[in-house]
Amino acid sequence: MTALVEPTEPKEAAPGYRARHTLPLRVEAVRQLKRRRTLVMGAVLGLLPFVLVVAFAIGGDLAGRNGQVTLMDTATASGANFAATCLFVSAGFLLVIPVALFCGDTVASEAGWSSLRYLLAAPVPRARLLWSKLTVALALSLAAMVLLPVVALAVGTAAYGWGPLEIPTGGALSAGTAAQRLLIVIAYVFVSQLVTAGLAFWLSTKTDAPLGAVGGAVGLTIVGNVLDAVTALGDWRDFLPAHWQFAWADAIQPRPEWGGMIQGTAVSVTYAVILFALAFRGFRRKDIVS
Repeated sequence: MTALVEPTEPKEAAPGYRARHTLPLRVEAVRQLKRRRTLVMGAVLGLLPFVLVVAFAIGGDLAGRNGQVTLMDTATASGANFAATCLFVSAGFLLVIPVALFCGDTVASEAGWSSLRYLLAAPVPRARLLWSKLTVALALSLAAMVLLPVVALAVGTAAYGWGPLEIPTGGALSAGTAAQRLLIVIAYVFVSQLVTAGLAFWLSTKTDAPLGAVGGAVGLTIVGNVLDAVTALGDWRDFLPAHWQFAWADAIQPRPEWGGMIQGTAVSVTYAVILFALAFRGFRRKDIVS
């Protein structure tokens, strides 16, 4: 008499199924680009340079006020100066918002719409879903950081002319050199915002409320800025990403200093890698009910 033996081999996937082909980046990018919050954020960043031009026209010449000359005081010297000033006034808070929005809304919004479980049932592997959404979110964040200075450079050149970047502490960079340095500045600002991206993305995998993830990331970023202002912390502030967020100013000097930017990059990347890893680890074990 022959005993019946249950098959032990794993079931084969459906013909043509490839996990890496699910939820293509192209599809996710189009979905996110069409969303209203993406269009609104792009409009806000694109309009900021125009608002600053009007503000400088109304406010008049600010150079030399309070006996100190800052980057803000040289904003109208050239298009390059105006672009650098736009980055200076927005890097601390305004650019935090699109990063938190794109990275914090991406997974939580699917849960809020009750479409997350249907995506996973498609079937889209959990790791693949997170990689697709994280890649698109970071790409949109980078695009936001490129959009602002590009528009500012065009608007500033039209308003104040094309010329060298005048350094508040003395000296100037030629227009070509200034453009190269501004590219370095944009890259560093993006890297410094990876901590906010990591916070937002991790929170997005923990909650079904997009505003909770976005607000939590922005709030924690603000807390970091407040702690950095507490001088009593001394050298402990070196471990705060906020402590290095303006280290890019060393790149627009006649002789750029890279020490602060290297330390800031190391701190930001370390925190970001940990937060992204927590997001993937937690989402892999999470019960998806929405």
